[in-house]
Amino acid sequence: MADAATAARPSSSEQPLMQPGPLARRSPFVTGMTAAAGVAVTYGVVELIIAARQVLLLVGLAFFVAMSLEPTVSWLVRHRLPRWTAVLSVLVVALGVVAGFLAAAIPPLITQTRQFAVQVPGYLQSLQDPHSTLGRLNAQFEVQQRVQQLLSGQSATLAQGVLGAGQLLLDLISGAVVVAVLVVYFLAAMPSIRRALCRLVPADRRPRAILIGNQIFDQTGAYLLGNLITSLIAGTTAFVWLLIFGVPFPLLLAVLVALLDLVPVVGTITAGVIVSLVSLTVSVPVLLATVGFLVVYRVVEDYLLVPKIIGRTVQVPATITVVAVLLGATLLGVIGALIAIPVAAVIRLLLREFVLPRLDHT
Repeated sequence: MADAATAARPSSSEQPLMQPGPLARRSPFVTGMTAAAGVAVTYGVVELIIAARQVLLLVGLAFFVAMSLEPTVSWLVRHRLPRWTAVLSVLVVALGVVAGFLAAAIPPLITQTRQFAVQVPGYLQSLQDPHSTLGRLNAQFEVQQRVQQLLSGQSATLAQGVLGAGQLLLDLISGAVVVAVLVVYFLAAMPSIRRALCRLVPADRRPRAILIGNQIFDQTGAYLLGNLITSLIAGTTAFVWLLIFGVPFPLLLAVLVALLDLVPVVGTITAGVIVSLVSLTVSVPVLLATVGFLVVYRVVEDYLLVPKIIGRTVQVPATITVVAVLLGATLLGVIGALIAIPVAAVIRLLLREFVLPRLDHT
């Protein structure tokens, strides 16, 4: 009865059962609910990222391109040009270069594609000639028979493949338009984006963060410009070589080499294999000479052109370059391989500026 009297004293008409007390933070129920909520939120975020993976890739690629163009836009702004005019000027020049390249390359490409279609029957006839190179390869590996077996009864699959190729082309065009629009918005709002990112850093460390951010933007811009220059050199050199040795479709292959050279390591190997296979249609000596040329050019580009054009600014060791490209290609495909080196450069810079000094003083 004494406990009942004691319990009745703090009660009131508004709270007849007394004021409820808080749950203990160490209560098993609270701990379990907090852990379950954390797991549920994490799972939901992961599912959202997976569902929006393609869109996030396009956004990331657009921001990477905008970062690469930002040093040029900033240079124009420093020379008393309004930012919108600077952004418009850079985009007009970039679109003009792309349009000029397409205008110069597409007609010869169409011509050489038609020539290839005309020469296909000749290649098929060479496969049946036991005295030709293709005929000897066909006799040894039964190329024609294997191709016929692969194509027989596969008309539905081929039709689906054609539809899939059309869908892929449509996706590429729409993706390019989305990236171009996002690049315009990112470039126009880049000062605001950089200020917002700097506000995430404590006030006493913002000046150093601004300097590090400037270096990151400079490295990214230098990498994109240097990559374009080395790809142009690779395509031009390949075109001259193929033209001298009479390899079919030199311009088509040179454009392919230039485009694939934009993707480090993986792209150059793929381009080399394709060019070597096409050079085999001329003769085995031309094949061997082309393979040797590609290997020598690969060494020259890796140890002479890239260090001179890109290496001084990006400063990523060769081992880290290869590992970064392979990881990027595995995780994000072609886009991952394309941005792997600048991402590795940024990570290396952050480790050098923030992590290593603390480790050296512990």
